[in-house]
Amino acid sequence: MGRTIVVALRVAAVTLCLTGIVYPLVVTGIAQVLFPRQANGSMLTSDKGVEIGSALIGQAFSDPAYFHPRASAAGPDGWDATASGGSNLGPTSKKLRDRVQSATERLLEENPDAGPPVPDELVTTSASGLDPHLSPAAAIWQVPRIARSRNVSPERVRALVESNVEGRTFGVLGEPRVNVLLLNLALDRDRMTAKRATR
Repeated sequence: MGRTIVVALRVAAVTLCLTGIVYPLVVTGIAQVLFPRQANGSMLTSDKGVEIGSALIGQAFSDPAYFHPRASAAGPDGWDATASGGSNLGPTSKKLRDRVQSATERLLEENPDAGPPVPDELVTTSASGLDPHLSPAAAIWQVPRIARSRNVSPERVRALVESNVEGRTFGVLGEPRVNVLLLNLALDRDRMTAKRATR
């Protein structure tokens, strides 16, 4: 009996070392060598070298001159990466219907030139609450507001959306999408380019 316990403890210790220490270190090391940017969070930096966020984690944008992301139920104010999760409200939930109705009314007020219908993904949350992407259609729906706020033509903003569309993964998985943070960075770069061109 005692020998069986000793063998079981040795197996447990070896398994713990292999799966809890050796394997994570090997995988982390390989990731750092082959995919260092992704392994470190796909961080994005400004032109001044300041980290402004991750391409993998959505952020809240409320300024009318920027594309707005999906709604978020992650944390009390949304977009809290430490509280990732959906609202867990079902389709028969009155609270969900009221929230969607309120968000629809607010979006139509903020985007008077876009008109109904409001894209579903702008009034519903993702499962994580941190989705960094929108469909191209949801981004294009916001173009009139952004063009008006930035005093540029809608065609120019629409062209930025279309040039930032990411295709399906491996050509077959998922749907075409745009990363909201990358798209907003492209808007700012376009503004700087336009300013330099008018000098």
